Amino acid sequence: MEHTKTKGCLDSLTIKLLAMALMLCDHLWATVLPGVMWLTAVGRIAFPIFAFQVAEGFQRTHDRKKYLLRMLVFALISEIPFNYLYYSSPVFPFHQNVMFTFFIALLLMLGLEKVRSKGTGLYILAAVLSLPVGYFLGTLGMVDYYGSGVVTVLIFYLCRQIPHGWIGEVAGLAFLNCKLLGGMTIPLTLGSWTLEFPEQGLALLALIPIWLYNGRQGAHNKAIQYACYAFYPAHMLILALLRMYL
Repeated sequence: MEHTKTKGCLDSLTIKLLAMALMLCDHLWATVLPGVMWLTAVGRIAFPIFAFQVAEGFQRTHDRKKYLLRMLVFALISEIPFNYLYYSSPVFPFHQNVMFTFFIALLLMLGLEKVRSKGTGLYILAAVLSLPVGYFLGTLGMVDYYGSGVVTVLIFYLCRQIPHGWIGEVAGLAFLNCKLLGGMTIPLTLGSWTLEFPEQGLALLALIPIWLYNGRQGAHNKAIQYACYAFYPAHMLILALLRMYL
């Protein structure tokens, strides 16, 4: 049975704007402010928030096929700005932008919804299998955050359906970000002990605003909706141009 979040102080638009600001920090570090390391550190928090919103949006949208199509359209629009941002080239076939990550996750969630009507046992089996399948497809497709990104969306989608799903969210995000994604580390000194904490592990802080979500949409209309989608390719293109000409 799905649990509905009613407590909390943050609506959907608020946490989306927070995620956009954090993503901007990370992309500023990747382009015009490479020496400001805290920007990429706080930027780790953005992706899980977006992943949660994709899972939540899938459950709440009135037309899932339109949602899927919209994600694909903006994935295609975003690819050239993404390539310019990270690779200073309009074409780079070995790394696709994050909206392709979400597109794969949406395809899998659509498939799971079709299986749901065929019985609980089959649905549970399909849900379990969706995790390695999602990881494989994300890695094969070389999308942003690779298989771990696709699985992050699926974790939020599946955990909202079970009691105490927050435990699965913590465990899943910890495994994906601290073990699989890893990356740069932050040295933590405690007396004579020095520990190396994976910077990507800061992504778990995203659970704080996610758990403060109150289930409400907040201010919403077509202009706001498409402005939020357009922010992704637009800000990447602007930052890539700034790096090029400054």
